[in-house]
Amino acid sequence: MIYTGKCHCGSVVFEVEAPERIECAECNCSICGKSGYLHLIVAKSRFTLLQGEQELSTYTFNSGVARHLFCKTCGIKSFYVPRSNPDGFSVNVRCLEPLPRDVVIAPFDGRNWERHAHTLTHLSRDP
Repeated sequence: MIYTGKCHCGSVVFEVEAPERIECAECNCSICGKSGYLHLIVAKSRFTLLQGEQELSTYTFNSGVARHLFCKTCGIKSFYVPRSNPDGFSVNVRCLEPLPRDVVIAPFDGRNWERHAHTLTHLSRDP
């Protein structure tokens, strides 16, 4: 299925190809926990930014590998390039419109990222 997503103000719009049943991760690291981000990690080939590239601002911290992309207008991070999958994108399921009806949320221990990151690396590979 092709899902459409956007930031709060609609300046940033994207499409992502994913199964009808979305399996995502809820990470407990500091940035994900504070923002309520639900990760749907996909290969770059399954993600298309439709509008708003010029509206994105980048935030990096710690290792600098992850590229957190925020809308300059409304501040929403609707997708980003994750440290665990720098060859793909993590889409915030909460930014998909309409919200998928069948979503399975699995916890991810991002507070102990170094021990668990390897469990995510396969998600950004093309099928």
